[in-house]
Amino acid sequence: MSTPWLVLVESNTTGTGRQFCAAARARGLRPIVLASDPSRYPYLDEDGYDRRVLDTADAAAVLQACHHLGDVAGVTSSSEYFIATAAEVATKLGLPSPDAPAVARCRHKDQQRIVLAGAGVPVAGFRLAREPAQAVAAGLGYPVVVKPSMGSGSVGVQLCPDRAAVERHATALLDAPVNERAQAVPRLVLVEQYVTGPEFSVETFDDRVVAVVAKHLGPEPHFVEHGHDVPATVPPAVATALGDTALAAIRALGLGWGAAHTELRLSAGGPVVIEVNPRLAGGMIPALLRLALGVDLVDAVVGRAAGRAVDVRPRPLAHASIRFAVADTPGVVADRTGLDAARATPSVTAAEFTVPVGADLAITHSFRDRFGYAIAAGEDPSTTADRARRAAAELHVVTR
Repeated sequence: MSTPWLVLVESNTTGTGRQFCAAARARGLRPIVLASDPSRYPYLDEDGYDRRVLDTADAAAVLQACHHLGDVAGVTSSSEYFIATAAEVATKLGLPSPDAPAVARCRHKDQQRIVLAGAGVPVAGFRLAREPAQAVAAGLGYPVVVKPSMGSGSVGVQLCPDRAAVERHATALLDAPVNERAQAVPRLVLVEQYVTGPEFSVETFDDRVVAVVAKHLGPEPHFVEHGHDVPATVPPAVATALGDTALAAIRALGLGWGAAHTELRLSAGGPVVIEVNPRLAGGMIPALLRLALGVDLVDAVVGRAAGRAVDVRPRPLAHASIRFAVADTPGVVADRTGLDAARATPSVTAAEFTVPVGADLAITHSFRDRFGYAIAAGEDPSTTADRARRAAAELHVVTR
């Protein structure tokens, strides 16, 4: 009898995609990545995974490819940009999946905000704008956050202190017909009130809170994530409030099947939802969950997609932190240094460069500016975070 396929529609590029394939193989499935350009994912060749080349922006083409494969156990994706396509195809094949229309709706931040506000879930005040003049006339005061209506990884998200900055940034976003994956995007931006306070994410699976994660952001006016801590060191009442708010948002959006990643700010008035992502977290957060809580959410997502049993009950083991090395100078990577020193830092469990020599680093003020990371685990949260920070600071790239 042939081994059933686990179909992955594209992949993310920060490590989790590779783990999806490994988890599928460990569960006795045969992973295959459907991609428009498989060369984006060097691990396919390095680890010997199957792939098919097709237009993954076309759900009908993905569905046809799955029919041709034959015995498909599940269809999912590790990429924000293709999770809705995977849900649609899985549904049409009669395979386990989240509610496909809910996933698609959630990916549109404008629709997500409208649903959450209508359900009484706390969100920042917002306006939708199809022209720069509408963005300027939002009437929310200053500063405001201007962002694309679709996207991931802080791409295009910017804090604007005044009318001129809003007009400049809204014009740039509205003039871009495609996103960084060359997918067509609506001519629409969100203008939101700026919510002050520390930022967190809540990682959930079905209707269970798995972890509250502390997030560390780079300097404004951008919102690049420089690191995460698991679990967040907050009072139990605060963790409960963050978790309850995330679950309320998920219910309002018709989610609650499999993994979701909800980002929030803890304002003076309580938690405020920034956005809900109907997928597993990126940024190596799943690796932190394994170290700190003994929960493998990558395996859980793969298992759920294939209709297998999963276990996401946290079993606290330690504290875990990741810090990213972030580029500040564009250019072609000519050399990389400091990896041995990063790995030799006490408590560090992993350190890696995420861009190869020869890669083009273009400063985008998004997750794509990150070129490496270091992960540490230990009993004391502040010491663990400091060691991850020190190790990441050892990583350097030389550009030309």
